[in-house]
Amino acid sequence: MLPRTTELIDLHLHVGGAVAPHVLWSIAHEHGFKLPVKSYWDFCDLVYADPKRVTSLGDYLDIMHRWTELIQSSPSAIERSVYEVIGKEYRSSRVSMIELRFNPMKRNLSGERDLDYIIASALRGMDRACLDYTIRAGLIFCLAREFDYELNEIIVKKAVKYRGRGVIGIDLAGPEKHTTEFGDDIERYRDLFAYARQQGLGTTIHTGETSLTGADGVIAVIDRLSPARIGHGIAAAASEEAMRKLVERNIVLELCPTSNLRTHAVKDLAEFSQLLATFRQANVRTTINTDGTYLLGTTLRGEFELLISEGALTVSQAEACIDTARAATFLH
Repeated sequence: MLPRTTELIDLHLHVGGAVAPHVLWSIAHEHGFKLPVKSYWDFCDLVYADPKRVTSLGDYLDIMHRWTELIQSSPSAIERSVYEVIGKEYRSSRVSMIELRFNPMKRNLSGERDLDYIIASALRGMDRACLDYTIRAGLIFCLAREFDYELNEIIVKKAVKYRGRGVIGIDLAGPEKHTTEFGDDIERYRDLFAYARQQGLGTTIHTGETSLTGADGVIAVIDRLSPARIGHGIAAAASEEAMRKLVERNIVLELCPTSNLRTHAVKDLAEFSQLLATFRQANVRTTINTDGTYLLGTTLRGEFELLISEGALTVSQAEACIDTARAATFLH
C-alpha cells in the first residue's frame, strides 16, 4: 500500500458528488427544502449511488441533478459545500492538491440566484479551506452539453473573469450524443475552448466514459477541441489511433475507477485493470481520481488501495500516477 504520509492529488472531483450526507441534510433544512423523506438514514440512501439502483451513467447523474446540486443552490450552501469537501479530502486521504469542478448555472436556480454571488461564495469557501488546511485548491467550471451555446458562453466568460481569483479551468460535461452527431455537437464548443486557452485557463473534457460514444468520441474531442486533459476517456483503450493521439498531444486521462464500476462503464475490476495495462503499454499518461467521493462511498486513498490490492497497480505505478497528476494540474 501507499505510505500514509504520501500526499495525493485529485484532479477530477465534482462538488455535486462529494458533500457528506449530514452536511447536505443540514443545508436542506436550513434553507427549508421539502425533501421526499423524513428520516436522515433514508436521505443518506437518496444521495448515495447504491449499486442496486445505479446501473448506468444516467442513473448516477440523476442523483446529482435531482438532489445534491439542488440542495447546494444558494451562495451560503455552495460556500459551505466547497469548504467541507476540501477539508474532508485533506483529512481522509491527505490530499495536498485538489481541483473541484461544478456548473455554477446549476446552482443559481435557473437565474433566481445571482451567478456572481454563487461563484464568489464558492471561492470564499475554497479560500477558507486552504487557510485551515495545508492544501492547494482551484475551481473548474463545467459547461453542460444540454445547455444552449449562449449559456455555456456565459460560463466561460465567468471563468475568465475569476481566473485570478482561483478559477483555473473549464470542463465539458453531460451525456454525449451518438457518434453520428459528434461532428456538429463538438464543433460548437471549438471557439469557447480556444478562447479559454487563450485566456490562460486549463481545459478538460468528459468523453469516452460509456460504450455509447466509444473511441470515436475521444478522437473527435482531441482533433477538434485539443484539451489538456480528458475526464475518464477509458474508451480510448479500444483504439490504437486514439491512444496514439493522446500520446502525441500529451493529453492526460483523469481515470475514476469506482465511478466507472458503479456506472457499468466497465464490467468489473479485472476489465479496469486491463484498461490500465493497455494505457501503460501505449505510454498514455493517466491519473487516479474519485469523481464523487460521498456519492460513490469512496476516498482517493481508497481508490489507490483498491487498485493496488487487486494488482491493477503496483506501488511504484501508483506513485507514477501521482507524479503525473502533479505535472498535469492546472494549479501552476
